[in-house]
Amino acid sequence: MVPLVTSGSTDSPTPMPRYITEPARIPAPGEKTIEEHVGRVNTETASLSVAHMVAPPGWDEPAQRPDFDEVTIVVRGTMRVEHDGGHLDVGPGETVLCEAGERIRYLNPSDTDECEYWAICAPAFSPGAVHREA
Repeated sequence: MVPLVTSGSTDSPTPMPRYITEPARIPAPGEKTIEEHVGRVNTETASLSVAHMVAPPGWDEPAQRPDFDEVTIVVRGTMRVEHDGGHLDVGPGETVLCEAGERIRYLNPSDTDECEYWAICAPAFSPGAVHREA
């Protein structure tokens, strides 16, 4: 919820900056850590989500065709992004943009190293908008 203040003699609320002191820990299968800083869970923000994640060695998830754009910025390790034309291995300091409607699958191809990364989704991630395959 965005804190609002009334300025001057008007009755219209003015949005103020929000200081977020800690992320919300989101449960995830496969021992993956998800800490949402901004999004539907932690800040009730529907337009954007920002999450810090750590995927353990060998982690993967089903293919998906999300209704949102997703930017993935890798901090350490490697994130493999499989798509209909092949795959990309995204390493530390690298970024990948997956646009809404693309069929993609994320996985950590390493048997020994974690993959730490940030994910930014617009609009915000929601389970109903990810469309994971069974």
